Amino acid sequence: MPDFEHIFLLLPCILSLVLFFILIKRKQRRLNLPPGNMGWPFLGETIGYLKPYSATSIGEFMQQHISRYGNIYKSNLFGEKTIVSADAGLNKFILQNEGRLFECSYPTSIGGILGKWSMLVLVGDMHRDMRIISLNFLSNARLRTHLLREVEKHTLLVLSTWKENCVFSAQEEAKKFTFNLMAKNIMSMDPGHPDTEQLKKEYVTFMQGVVSAPINLPGTAYRKALQSRSTILKFIERKMEKRIRKMKEGKENPEEDDLLESVLKHSNLSTEQILDLILSLLFAGHETSSVAIALAIYFLPGCPMAIQQLREEHLEIARAKKQSGEMELNWDDYKKMEFTQCVISETLRLGNVVRFLHRKALKDVRYKGYDIPCGWKVLPVIAAVHLDPCVFDHPQHFNPWRWQVSLSPILILRDHVFVIIVFDLLLFRNTICFLLSLNLHLF
Repeated sequence: MPDFEHIFLLLPCILSLVLFFILIKRKQRRLNLPPGNMGWPFLGETIGYLKPYSATSIGEFMQQHISRYGNIYKSNLFGEKTIVSADAGLNKFILQNEGRLFECSYPTSIGGILGKWSMLVLVGDMHRDMRIISLNFLSNARLRTHLLREVEKHTLLVLSTWKENCVFSAQEEAKKFTFNLMAKNIMSMDPGHPDTEQLKKEYVTFMQGVVSAPINLPGTAYRKALQSRSTILKFIERKMEKRIRKMKEGKENPEEDDLLESVLKHSNLSTEQILDLILSLLFAGHETSSVAIALAIYFLPGCPMAIQQLREEHLEIARAKKQSGEMELNWDDYKKMEFTQCVISETLRLGNVVRFLHRKALKDVRYKGYDIPCGWKVLPVIAAVHLDPCVFDHPQHFNPWRWQVSLSPILILRDHVFVIIVFDLLLFRNTICFLLSLNLHLF
């Protein structure tokens, strides 16, 4: 009899669970998910998706899936149910509805290494506040009066180390340029100084871990990156404490007009938030810009006509400056770089510096007849749109002149492509100015 009573008491719970699963199954049957393959348990299709491939392609995995399932398909990536989008319209829709229907959602391992206050992993009001702080520092006035001069100075510094007939790595030189420029503008650190070189060394170890498998075991790149992260944050914190003491004593250095100074004076961020903000800006500024510069140098030799037009554009600027008696580049020079802008746009398109983004659906979303369930990950694949022959004619060809079309088509293409690339104004213009200076002083 007692056993019967126990069963009778448990019966409502059992029935509730059965009903719950029936409702879930019915809901799933009603959903019209895109076609696809969820892969292996736990792993899904992550290993195949992350298999290395050329920046100017979408890789064998993506090509096979698009051929089989279309531009929108389902999968299991990074341990989560995912909708993958190689569709220009859906990618644009996702980014236009950021914060309403979708939000940034990177894997936990990224937050673990960049920090929970990194702009890359923050969402909502906090992300907006962090971004406003960064953009306020990088105002148009500062870009015109300060940054352009700094870019040319650091470019000449890199060029001065090159010897005739020497062989060098374009990517390493670009990394040297962007790191020194970011370190100077963020913390007033001078190139070649022992502190700068030590920070650069730790940063290289840190970056190797960011792009590695998130295995936190002794000897792994990820563990070494976490250790380097700790060292870098301690270094930044010492800089902060020194600045705060100077501010309290009224001994501020006018030459230390950098992001750290701006954040300490004009924000209410905690120490931890400031540390993560600075680290994330170093990360963003160094990696994206250096890769874009290296890719531009890689693509240009294959297009002699583009080099010739760049040469003519820059020599015209150089002649005008010589006639006016000016030496330094200014904002008017920047605005004259119309073809240089086309070269940069084409480099970003073909080079795919940012291949895909991590987003998550905040609500059930329906697009082109397909359902994107609330809580599912969504991966807009930027590279697939950049290399889509339906969007760009002959997408594998480096053709800067494609950006010289009338204004309306350019706006349409930028909606499809560059609106969804997460480049800050500073990073994008660094690349342009480096190429300008490079060509002015080489040609």
